Amino acid sequence: MPCESNEELNALVEEARPFTKQGKVADYIPALGKANAAELSIAIHYPNGDCVAAGEVERKITLQSISKVISLALVLMDRGYDYVFERVGMEPTGDPFNSIAKLEALGVAKPLNPMINAGALVVTHMIKGSSVGERLGRLLAFIRELADNETVGFNGEVAQSEFETAHLNRALCYFLKQHGVITEDVDTLIELYSKQCAIEMDCRDLADIGLVFAMDGVHPQTGKRVMPKDVARICKTFMVTCGMYNASGEFAIKIGIPAKSGVSGGIMGSVPGKFGIGIFGPALDAKGNSIGGIKLLELLAEKYSLSMF
Repeated sequence: MPCESNEELNALVEEARPFTKQGKVADYIPALGKANAAELSIAIHYPNGDCVAAGEVERKITLQSISKVISLALVLMDRGYDYVFERVGMEPTGDPFNSIAKLEALGVAKPLNPMINAGALVVTHMIKGSSVGERLGRLLAFIRELADNETVGFNGEVAQSEFETAHLNRALCYFLKQHGVITEDVDTLIELYSKQCAIEMDCRDLADIGLVFAMDGVHPQTGKRVMPKDVARICKTFMVTCGMYNASGEFAIKIGIPAKSGVSGGIMGSVPGKFGIGIFGPALDAKGNSIGGIKLLELLAEKYSLSMF
């Protein structure tokens, strides 16, 4: 079992921390621009309940794109495999996460995968419920079950900041609506999506969620099956092929674990059958991934042979 002590993990965090100077925080969402670029934290959650952590682990972070994996799991349980994948594809794009180019170039409005913004908006559109509050409530209830933490909520300031600056996401929605892929009011969907991305938790909660995916959908502490094994498998596969934006191929070669990043600097990792990882480092590289977080995962993967390949 890697990293049996917080001290051991702390040494790796301090080795990776200088790399944060090479990145910058996501200031295009004003509320995220307030983050301290030098912060870096990690938690590793094991099936036996042990959790080791290092860095600024008390800091709460918003999920941002990490929420895309969780909303996908929810709609797969709600709607079924065929319904979901008739509306969103399964292929990596090689394009930035917020690109509209492939939608137009391919001549079909079906987004290529659920991890790019266009695909994630279609997935969020599929969350059942008659209002934003009801749909967000269902997603939050699912996330609280995954994290085994009833206090998980969302950050209103970040949600509002995202809602007000979501011009590109609105453009994606209008394009998708023009082609009948989205049928609801665009601002209603943007409100729900902004709140989904602003769901917040600390690294330990994030590691707990990563652990449930690692354990094929069963929460080891509660013993409860939170999602079907096949849903967990599909989500982990997307994490490998598309989870780190258009750096996913390089990440698979260098680190080789299912992982999903967000522009808040969060990374959720799931080492199949072994443990979950939660990381926060708000300084991002050019692809939108936590620069310190990636370095930290590289050090861990090398030291403990984590790659699944």
